Amino acid sequence: MSERNENNAVTSPMVIESVRKPEPTSLSERVRSLRLPDQQVKKSSRGIVWILGSLCLLLALSTACFGYLYFNQPKVDDARTSDVNASSFDRRQSEGAHATEIGTVVHESKGNVVPVHQIQVSPKVSGLILKLRVKKDEKDEGVPLEEGMRVEKNWILAELEDIDYRADYNRAEAALEEARQNLLELTQYRQKEIDQTKARWSEAEVQRKQLEIDRRRSSKLKNTNALADREFEQADSAYLAMLAREQSLRVDYEFMIRGPRDNKIEAANRRVKQAEEEVVKNRWRLDNCTIRAPISGTILTKFAEEGNIVNQLSLNLKGSICDMADLSDLEIDLSIQERDVSRVFKGQSCRIRPEAYPERTYDGYVSRLMPIADRGKGAVPVRVKLIVPKDEEQGAYLKPEMGAVVSFLKKEEPREAKK
Repeated sequence: MSERNENNAVTSPMVIESVRKPEPTSLSERVRSLRLPDQQVKKSSRGIVWILGSLCLLLALSTACFGYLYFNQPKVDDARTSDVNASSFDRRQSEGAHATEIGTVVHESKGNVVPVHQIQVSPKVSGLILKLRVKKDEKDEGVPLEEGMRVEKNWILAELEDIDYRADYNRAEAALEEARQNLLELTQYRQKEIDQTKARWSEAEVQRKQLEIDRRRSSKLKNTNALADREFEQADSAYLAMLAREQSLRVDYEFMIRGPRDNKIEAANRRVKQAEEEVVKNRWRLDNCTIRAPISGTILTKFAEEGNIVNQLSLNLKGSICDMADLSDLEIDLSIQERDVSRVFKGQSCRIRPEAYPERTYDGYVSRLMPIADRGKGAVPVRVKLIVPKDEEQGAYLKPEMGAVVSFLKKEEPREAKK
């Protein structure tokens, strides 16, 4: 039962008992008075032990669950490694004795497929693209130029507007014809002119001889007073005039044989040659309005459309028509780390596996090691020549910039690099 205090508050027996006890006087008695009864200590100790046990049990259960999930979850790296190992095992099993004959793999590296020769087709002259069609010849109507098309060497790819270039060519042709006519005038009838000049000189020589005879006769008659002075003077002046004319015609004949006429002919020859060069230059410009394929290959990228103006010297206008390459002549561009470059040598046999078609493998060999290393990568660029089967359609499987894994094979003697 509980008792009530003056304020009618209910107090427990323990409190009443503590109140009733006399006030402790020493320090030890005060410490003893603060202790709890033995029954309460036991109850509180049991509660703490129960709570700690529950927490430990929960922690053990959660740890067991997380461990089970962790160890039973499939790892991505292990899955990839197993897939790669499985595919490598299947490939090696399919290759069989052939892989044994070639040699063992000493190093593997990933690279990219690149054409040995990739050409950017650009017009040599600027102009407006009138037609962008692939044609075998001028008579063929052709088809629109598109990426992936296979074209042969000298096929027509595009045609530019040629009004200005054709006018320049026609003007150069007219200038050449004029120069040829001027040269012809100086050379074609020269022998006849020489013969004509010589005939005039011979005529003047004969007339001079006759007038000389008349002058001697007149001189004799004058000494005998049988001829008047006037008639003698006329015969003498006629002789002197004919003598001067004979000398003039002789000089003309000598000039005709060798003289300024030769210089005129030489100048005319040079004008003809200059006109011919102008014709060649303008003909070259006119012919280059028709853009042809420089090699047999495949169109990789198209840069222009009909109606575009192409100009190599302009920054704002396009300068190229397309990119093309021969997809039967391919290489693998890769980088070998410096620590592994000693395993690679020129002519080394290789096996190439495209990442897009892991079931297909190709033969190859190291065509060259670049003479300079890449400082940033700490590697040496290497090119591996890829041997594409002749019966395989070009570009069907191997495409530029594709990824490929190259296996370098061990061999005692390096194979001869094919050209």
